[in-house]
Amino acid sequence: MLRRINLSAAIIVLVCFFLPWVQVSCAGAKDTLSGLDLARQDDVLLWLIPLLMCALLVFVLIRMRAARPQLLGLMSTIGGVIVVVLMNRERTRAHGESGLIAAQLTGWFWLGFIAAGVVVVTGIAILLRKSPAAEN
Repeated sequence: MLRRINLSAAIIVLVCFFLPWVQVSCAGAKDTLSGLDLARQDDVLLWLIPLLMCALLVFVLIRMRAARPQLLGLMSTIGGVIVVVLMNRERTRAHGESGLIAAQLTGWFWLGFIAAGVVVVTGIAILLRKSPAAEN
């Protein structure tokens, strides 16, 4: 069950990366920027978000009957923490800029941010879960 939640959350983070994150408005004109747009323009580190989530998806799909769930838990936790940190940094940049142009985060950003948190939490839960072999 945890593996399915983890997989679903990673897919949500990946999809939300390509949806609008920031809405910019100035004098009645509005424009949106996705995570992809922000990665192309401002921050190269944002490319880690789709790369880490794709790596996690490939790992989960290849090892659906994972012999070592702790490796999945470790990858999910580390990858999710990196994604949460990068998205939080983008959140502070959007809220920290003041002036004539108002930037607001969209619901897609928040959905991706919460899903990245779910990846971290499920990764920790997978790490802490006892394996059936250890109980016997």
